[in-house]
Amino acid sequence: MRYIFPFMIILLNTPAIAQDPEFSQFYSNPIYLNPAMAGANGCPEIHLNNRDQWMNISGAYVTNSVTYDAYAPSLRGGLAFMITNDMAGQNTLNWTTVNLAYAYHLQLSANWKLQIGGQTSWNQKFLDWNKLSFGDQIHPKDGFVYRTNDLPSNLIKNSSWSTRGFFDVSAGFFIHNPKFYAGFAAKHLNEPNQSMTLRNSELSARYTFHAGFNYEIGGQSPGIQTATVYPNFLYTYHSGAKQWNLGCYVHYRSVTFGAWVREGDAFILSMGVETGVYKIGYSYDATISALTNASGGSHEISLSFSLPCKEMPKLFRTVNCPSF
Repeated sequence: MRYIFPFMIILLNTPAIAQDPEFSQFYSNPIYLNPAMAGANGCPEIHLNNRDQWMNISGAYVTNSVTYDAYAPSLRGGLAFMITNDMAGQNTLNWTTVNLAYAYHLQLSANWKLQIGGQTSWNQKFLDWNKLSFGDQIHPKDGFVYRTNDLPSNLIKNSSWSTRGFFDVSAGFFIHNPKFYAGFAAKHLNEPNQSMTLRNSELSARYTFHAGFNYEIGGQSPGIQTATVYPNFLYTYHSGAKQWNLGCYVHYRSVTFGAWVREGDAFILSMGVETGVYKIGYSYDATISALTNASGGSHEISLSFSLPCKEMPKLFRTVNCPSF
């Protein structure tokens, strides 16, 4: 579900639809996963995420995000502010988004809670035309000798960069109790035009369903610590492409281990450590597709900080889901 070499969007003579960047530590970047998760943990949190994908391939993808997330009692819901940046093809294509999300929290019963969220985003894309080559420039014998008919739009004055900005709307819901959680997110509902040329190229809607539960093992005998196991499932549909992710986390004391399979793409291993103030996680995607692990796989690091806050309302229920 990741676009392959973003400049291919420009090279094709027919309209193309790009894919979103992906993170493998789904729950360490909760607002990116689902805007309805805003404020799910109550007190303010800051999330920092970095992903380096296919490091052995020239022009690898580097994606970063920073998020502030908190529950606001006066609004009866959670607020989140997130900035993401994705660089591809040695910064040939640079995509930055500024996102604001709100999720209304509805306590259905003593244990069940429903969160309904919406998100609005401003996207700004930059493309360096000096780093691109096109099929119509090629002479059968002499190579790249012709001028291309693919003309850029929105060129920045006195530069080789073109830019496009557009709004984006997303929504979702998230329901949970102490043992179970599930959510659905729909991104790019307005399907904005993201083309960097005179052609149209819609950023099509992306749909994600995610769910999991937890159960405890051990702890039945004196002196034995309880471990918590989190089986999880995530399914994504985007532009006709379908992909499922199946995984499990095990949390023991302050350490979490995880293993996932992303259909036809990667086997993911992760480890995280958390205290009352911070959480730090690392994951590695071992490529299992035809690309093979000669790509160098993908490395991802997450760092989260919990900030002090006032006491939550008596009926407030935090979500019991994985941290990475």
